[in-house]
Amino acid sequence: MSRRLLAALGAGLVLLAGCTPGGGAGPDEAASSSSASSLGSADTDLLPCPEQTGTPAADTDLPKAQLPCFNGGTLDLAKAPGVPMVVNFWASWCGPCREELPEMQQLADAAGDRVRVVGVVSKDGVSQSSSFVSDAGTTFPSAFDGEGDLLAHFGVKGLPNTLFITADGKLAYTKIGKVASLADLEALVDEHLGVQL
Repeated sequence: MSRRLLAALGAGLVLLAGCTPGGGAGPDEAASSSSASSLGSADTDLLPCPEQTGTPAADTDLPKAQLPCFNGGTLDLAKAPGVPMVVNFWASWCGPCREELPEMQQLADAAGDRVRVVGVVSKDGVSQSSSFVSDAGTTFPSAFDGEGDLLAHFGVKGLPNTLFITADGKLAYTKIGKVASLADLEALVDEHLGVQL
């Protein structure tokens, strides 16, 4: 193989891997140590996380995790959401996340109360993620997992990733990496959550 072909293949593999913190691509130490206590004072238009209504099925693959949300509320995976839910893991430093977040907002706008869209800021700082969502015009609720503990539960290092959770709290599907388009995202919602948008 030529050096040019090997270089092109190597670049392609890096792109396919998604964003991972470290190696200069992730948040700095000050960002990752930001306290979740500053979430309430973060200047964003993000909606607070809605209350979840019930206990999930016993055979759920979700951890019993509770994460504080920007502007109030809690993402509580120990409780069933009551409606199908899409949970998108993102960070301000992740290029594919920046491309995907507007599509998640479009999904949230199109879904209304039929599907709940919630973000999880992972491996990022409060001020960095607040600034990014303000610039991006994002309003759907987002929880904060600055150290990436919830993401680590699923054994995934890169971002973005998206969970599709049924109304009774079962993990129906995990999409690793960026969703290509809003149409693809809506197709995943239809296929795994049974909701046509």
